[in-house]
Amino acid sequence: PEAGFGAVTWDGRVFLNRALMAGLDLSEADVEAAIAKAKWSVEERIEKFTGGRGLEPELTGRVAILVDDGLATGYTMLAAVEAARAESPHRIIVAIPTGSLHAVTFIAGKADTVICPNIRTGRAFAVAQAYERWHDLTDQEVQELLIQARDMGLV
Repeated sequence: PEAGFGAVTWDGRVFLNRALMAGLDLSEADVEAAIAKAKWSVEERIEKFTGGRGLEPELTGRVAILVDDGLATGYTMLAAVEAARAESPHRIIVAIPTGSLHAVTFIAGKADTVICPNIRTGRAFAVAQAYERWHDLTDQEVQELLIQARDMGLV
C-alpha cells in the first residue's frame, strides 16, 4: 500500500509528516528515494501542464484560492499553502469539499480561511470514500481543464 507521508512544492521544498513516517518504519534511503521521485514528478508535471513555460504564480497582493478534492492528512495542502504564502498573497483561502477533522483543523491553522462542507470524524479516512463516483484525473483531462481555464482568463 502507498502512504503519502509528505509533499513537495513547485519550488522544490519538502514537507514531511514525521508522525506518520515514524509509524511506517521507513529507512532514510526510502525517504530520500521518495523525495527524489516526487521532485521529478513535480518538475515533469510543471513542464507538461505549462507547455514548458514554467510555473511563476503572480500572487503578490492577490487572494489565492487553493482547491483540492479533499484532505486526508493535509500535507499536500500544507505544501501548497506554504508555497503560495512565499509569493506574498493578500489572503489564502483553502476550498475543499471534504476532509478529515484532523487535516481540516491542521490546515485551518495555516491558511486564512478554510471552506469544507463535509468534515469526516472517523479514525480512518480516504478522500475517495466521500464521493459517490470517483476517478483520478488523467493528464489529458488536466491539460484540457487548464486550457479551458486559460481561455476564461482564470490562469
